[in-house]
Amino acid sequence: MVVAASVFLFMASGCNKQDPYAPPDLFYYFASYKVGKNPTTVVTTDVNQDGFTDVITTNIGSNTLSILLGNGDGTFLDQIQLNVCKEPRSLALGMFNRDSYPDVALACSGGDEVAILFGRADGKFEEGPRYPVHRTPIAIASEDLNGDQALDLVVALRNDKIKVFLGTGTGEFTHRAQYEYGDTPTSVAMADLNGDGKIDLAVTNGGPMSNAVSIWAGNGDGTFRPPTDYRTGKRPLGVSFADFNRDRILDLLVINGQQDSFTTFLGVGNGTFQPGRDSGADAGPNFGFARDFNGDSRIDVAIVNLQSSDLSILFGRGDGTFEYPPRNYRTKPGPFALATFRVTTKEAEEPGLVTADNGNGSVSVFLHRGLKAVHTPVVPSP
Repeated sequence: MVVAASVFLFMASGCNKQDPYAPPDLFYYFASYKVGKNPTTVVTTDVNQDGFTDVITTNIGSNTLSILLGNGDGTFLDQIQLNVCKEPRSLALGMFNRDSYPDVALACSGGDEVAILFGRADGKFEEGPRYPVHRTPIAIASEDLNGDQALDLVVALRNDKIKVFLGTGTGEFTHRAQYEYGDTPTSVAMADLNGDGKIDLAVTNGGPMSNAVSIWAGNGDGTFRPPTDYRTGKRPLGVSFADFNRDRILDLLVINGQQDSFTTFLGVGNGTFQPGRDSGADAGPNFGFARDFNGDSRIDVAIVNLQSSDLSILFGRGDGTFEYPPRNYRTKPGPFALATFRVTTKEAEEPGLVTADNGNGSVSVFLHRGLKAVHTPVVPSP
């Protein structure tokens, strides 16, 4: 009787055992395109205003910008490569001179300057003003900080400084506040985090003395109040915003360069955040952002992993936590940055992803399996 009871209990527990989580396979590799040497940033926009998404990369190894004009089906024309400044590290898009073409602000880390480029109808850019900074600009973001309907800039400098430039609306900027704080800022992002109608600032500090994200409340005039720090994982590299728990309050996503993790901070609603919660990624996460990829109204996370050369999709549970394991997709060597875009076809429109392959001098396109592509996937010749 004892043996029979033991067998029954074993079988009963076996029946109740939950199957391991299998993440959905939503994306597939579609094509790669050559860009300049060692791309560090990739962004998507409609450069020439033809209704199709285009791609821009900063190429730190060749001192260039690459523009790939989109065909509207996930394919792109061969790059237009422009010589810009010394070691362009990152960029911010915006309508800086208020015409109909997007402009670019470059953080030129090797030249200790911010360079402005003005968009043109042919998909190229013309050189605008340059502004010296001290020193080594590493990240840049654009928002209207003072409510004058002109975009402004915030630049993170490697020597523990944050620099503000106020825009005039004509494509020119004026030097304004500079703050010294933290330890080796690595990224900047801006949004209204406390609901007062004024833009606030989030900065990741990747140095060993900090390992924190700093939240700076904005005053509405281009200045900020002293920050509040939130402890992250080791060597935070990037910060962005999303609503992970569907409470209509912005939360934080921080990518940690060491210990293969990312951290989410749930917002309280007044510009403060709950303590961070770490989740696992693959080896060497370098950049990520949050979107709903599977249409369940829960925010997911996409991350490129520099050391393991892959793209990880982690599916959200709707409470700031994520299913595990992630769905990983092999990339070209050294994926450094990531962007999303809308792929327009005759039948469907689904999100695509594009990676900046730092070790391969390329960008790679991943398309959503829900997309009914018009053209057969091809790999363009270099």
